[in-house]
Amino acid sequence: MFDFFIHVASIACLYGTLALSLNLQAGFTGLVNFGLIALFGCGTYGAALAKGMGWHPLVGLPAGLLFAALLALFYARLGRKLSSDYWGIATLSIAEILRISITNEQALTGGAQGVSGLPLLFAEFKPFDGTARLALYVIVLALVWFICQRIVKSSFGLAMKLMREEPQLARSLGYDLDAIRRVVMLISAAIAAFSGFLYAHYLTFVGPDQLFSPETFLIWSMVIIGGIGNNWGVVAGAFVMQFAMAYVPFVKDVLDLPTDFVAAARLVIVGGGLLAFLLWRPKGLFPERVGGNHGR
Repeated sequence: MFDFFIHVASIACLYGTLALSLNLQAGFTGLVNFGLIALFGCGTYGAALAKGMGWHPLVGLPAGLLFAALLALFYARLGRKLSSDYWGIATLSIAEILRISITNEQALTGGAQGVSGLPLLFAEFKPFDGTARLALYVIVLALVWFICQRIVKSSFGLAMKLMREEPQLARSLGYDLDAIRRVVMLISAAIAAFSGFLYAHYLTFVGPDQLFSPETFLIWSMVIIGGIGNNWGVVAGAFVMQFAMAYVPFVKDVLDLPTDFVAAARLVIVGGGLLAFLLWRPKGLFPERVGGNHGR
């Protein structure tokens, strides 16, 4: 049971890092990105590319960051001529196009079979390798949280929030909204890709099934349930959602339910949780604090 807890906490930390990336975009800047999973996938497939080409595993990180930066700039450029709703649909479409392309590409991505055999971090530290990995993920999560806090409390963070609340006013005051969008997308893309790189080396496998659009909406549910616009909240939301989904099989066993219950229950947790909070508590468990303490 302890190993299972370590596993769930590790995934929660990685998803919490990814949720912070989305919160920078949607929570503080008003960028409705439904293609976040593609930025995450840049990190996972950067690790896969290093494995396939026989490079040192660490080479996969700059490769993933480069892929994510290019995709982020493309997303940002699309945002120049599209409203937030249409931009969200466009990012979702691009992410799905990339997933289908990866599925049908054999030479570099392994196609539908993916790439396996990636090195596991701290594997030589057995029997404490799981604890060592969790410690690393906690440090990464804390560091990313600290960076996000510094950003949203800075003058640039105020510009982000002004762009979210009153874009026309921000433009009239001389703010370059396109530049703000580019910077936010590049920062959040780097966070998402780094999370993806760590995730790939945690599972030691990368495949297109990890890039399905429901994964993006899982991260959205973490952000909305935790508290959009609150960095503490989205981390809490990531842990709440991940532990809730991880313990569904135990409920199935206790109630002696069929195996299909697990997948259905997880969909209900994500979709039902999103709907319930949007209807009855749209600001999440930990609402954004308005005032001097930005981002909480």
